[in-house]
Amino acid sequence: MSHSPTAEAEVAAELRALRPGLLPRYDAELPGARAAVLTRLWRGLAHEPLPWITGRARGAYGLELRLADGRTLRGPHADPYATHAYVTAVHLERRRYDDPARLTAELAAGAGVGPEAERFAAELGHSVAGLALSRAAADHPDEWPVGVSAGRERDWEWEQRVVDGHPFHPNCRSRPGFSVADQLAYAPEHRSAVRLGTLPVPADECLVTGEWPDELRDGERLLVPVHPWQAGHVLKRPYDEWRTARPLMSLRTLAVPGGLHVKTALSARLTSSVRDISPYSVEAAAVLSDFAAELAAHTSGLLDVTRTLGAVTAGIPDLAALLRESPAGYAGPGERVLPVAALATTRLPRDPEWLAAFTRLALTVGLRLLDLGVALEAHGQNLLIVLAADGSPLRLVYRDLADIRISPARLARHGIAPPALAGRLVTDDETALRRKLFGSLVAGALASVAGSGPALGAALAAAVPDLADTSDLTVLRRGPVPAKALTLMRLSPGTPGDRWTALPHPHVLEPGTVDQ
Repeated sequence: MSHSPTAEAEVAAELRALRPGLLPRYDAELPGARAAVLTRLWRGLAHEPLPWITGRARGAYGLELRLADGRTLRGPHADPYATHAYVTAVHLERRRYDDPARLTAELAAGAGVGPEAERFAAELGHSVAGLALSRAAADHPDEWPVGVSAGRERDWEWEQRVVDGHPFHPNCRSRPGFSVADQLAYAPEHRSAVRLGTLPVPADECLVTGEWPDELRDGERLLVPVHPWQAGHVLKRPYDEWRTARPLMSLRTLAVPGGLHVKTALSARLTSSVRDISPYSVEAAAVLSDFAAELAAHTSGLLDVTRTLGAVTAGIPDLAALLRESPAGYAGPGERVLPVAALATTRLPRDPEWLAAFTRLALTVGLRLLDLGVALEAHGQNLLIVLAADGSPLRLVYRDLADIRISPARLARHGIAPPALAGRLVTDDETALRRKLFGSLVAGALASVAGSGPALGAALAAAVPDLADTSDLTVLRRGPVPAKALTLMRLSPGTPGDRWTALPHPHVLEPGTVDQ
């Protein structure tokens, strides 16, 4: 059948004008990109509490979804932890769909999905086109030789190898407001160099926490680092050029020479959210940084947390910045640090013993902190691993404390004074704490590295007997595993906060099947 002509053709037309030599590769990558996004969408349809799906059942050849309008959607058995593009097509009644945007548009027309479905369909079309563009420009190997270490000044290279974006989000490469030229200029997978700028703001109009460097001061004014896209599209103000930087996985966080990472405000929707920096995040930054350093001391040397050196906001989320340490500074001689998301692009973690060792390390740290009273958002972007020269996992590094959860009651039980914070980061809700950790770490980082439910189940089975017995581990053993309902969230923009679903425990999965 036909595909999403608007997004795919728009990108092709822009490529023809900007990079005509890339166009054949882009065209060749489109079928794989459609399958990759369709696989992510199928995960949501199969496992999330979407109100217009009234039933799920095993069929003769796969999974059957009963829709509120009486139609049936059929596809393969759904492994919620799989990262390879195993869904090449699904059937709505007798009609075959291999394009996630076309499928979503058809569902919106008859299944009572809601008005947001048409917008979501358009985003999926752009996700397919953006993913094909990312893959077309990629020339990274899928395996790194053991023994090769990355210096601090080149830590961004590990980040730029992550071509496909979020491993489970259908909008993995949807960047509304970004033209092809913008993506080529600013996206990490295109190995771009970005000239960061600064905007001067009177110091008495700014909120500053931590130490703001002299380099970013001009008399009574503070110089706030600004992304050129933000300056041109949102702030619409001229800026002074500052430093050449390399974008990291999050696109709006960039590495500048010397080991500094700069998180800028970038008011564009990337996957699910508009990525600004709230005054609350700036106000909490220094307190969180000091608290995290204290907490890491309780992990027997298995975890370091990058420090936030300084944070500033000019009173609006559209103009703010955070300065952070590079995680590479926590590598010893012969060691290297790379984001966990980058592991999924190599063949190294497919070894079951390696995967079990990594799973044991990650759960030891995550569960220890959760028991103390802090739930990390330990997905593959925030969580980094320190590898020995032979590739074995040694320690973890965590960055970006903006969305952790802190339990004063749990901290008090361990004699730890809670940080002087209020607001969304603070909760004693057991379910919220466990969702935060298990949804990001087990259903996110560990699943993305394992690549499938059975592989993840085997790694958990090998690691869990060695873990300290806590009430949180008991809940994890019992299952199911919480995960953000990413598709439901995009179809419910009027509902604030995260929405959740429950995934079958990977112990119950077999290759090619899933219990419903």
